[in-house]
Amino acid sequence: MPSAYAEQKSEKDLSGVRQDIGGLMAELASRPQVAAAKRKLTGPERAAVLMLALGERLGTKVFSLLDDDELREISVVMSSLGTIESETVEQLLLEFVGRMSASGALLGNYDATERLLQQYLPAERVHGIMDDIRGPAGRNMWEKLANVQEEVLANYLKNEYPQTVAVVLSKLRAEHAARVLSILPEDLSLDVVSRMLRMESVQKDVIERVEQTLRTEFMYNLSQKRRRDAHELMAEIFNNFDRHTEQRFLVALETSNRDSAERIKALMFTFDDLIKLDAASAQTLMRNIDKDKLALALKGASEPVRQFFFASMSTRAAKMLVDDMQALGAVRLRDVDEAQALLVNKAKEMAAKGEILIAKNRGDEELVY
Repeated sequence: MPSAYAEQKSEKDLSGVRQDIGGLMAELASRPQVAAAKRKLTGPERAAVLMLALGERLGTKVFSLLDDDELREISVVMSSLGTIESETVEQLLLEFVGRMSASGALLGNYDATERLLQQYLPAERVHGIMDDIRGPAGRNMWEKLANVQEEVLANYLKNEYPQTVAVVLSKLRAEHAARVLSILPEDLSLDVVSRMLRMESVQKDVIERVEQTLRTEFMYNLSQKRRRDAHELMAEIFNNFDRHTEQRFLVALETSNRDSAERIKALMFTFDDLIKLDAASAQTLMRNIDKDKLALALKGASEPVRQFFFASMSTRAAKMLVDDMQALGAVRLRDVDEAQALLVNKAKEMAAKGEILIAKNRGDEELVY
């Protein structure tokens, strides 16, 4: 998220652009009526003419507010415009200011929507809503693809022509492309590798067609489908229950719907699952947790979990931690649950950033949060 200073600066720059453009338009509007324009311009051509008319000083400010795809489209059109008669330019500018005056100056876009939601909703909820609208982060199509999970991308690409798949993978980072290839059906992946080996420079129009297909088919459908599985949502809710409430709901659910109960338990990440951390990850986690909270969390932990944490530190540090736990005396179960939840949430947060690794029961797989 941009800082408050950056947002204020952006608003100030945009306000300056509006004032400068407003002065230019007022001057044009005061001139005698020009004759009807002879040349019919498309939407992108009209935008390109407007940018050229604004010149370097004003145009630079507007260009800075465009994304890569918009910049590319306007630049391509601008380079092939040829000569535009002055009457056409003036007529276009007058139409522009007329529409601005009649529109009530309301602008609905991604940033405006996000700023509005931030005034009424928690930041985490705003992020979720805007992520669903925007899809994967990135200034252009290839940056967006780099932020799509490899399973999702492979599931889409397996139905495309091998040459298309080869073009897409050639534009991704090597490690991301490798993970996608490993998921694709073997015959398709071998065909794709063969094509990538023979591939020379790809023509620009081919790249543009692939980008357009990805934008209109894959990214649009992805944004519509990014809805959480109900069991995933319930697992996260159960993770935030205290142990008594969690057990009560699980027992009731096992009676009415054993399959759902088993799926939720499989998706849950609990305090006891912290023993799946490797030694280095456990040490990293403990360095980021207050020692009083760690002592409180281990006070109510099972013996295997305690021994796991003791084994991940020096003998002296382990003895000091045991002393801290004993010094706590009797503690409320509720306080223990809160301390353990703190460790679990911190572990998931750090795993999501790639700072620690949480392994499944099988050593060759990983859980990614």
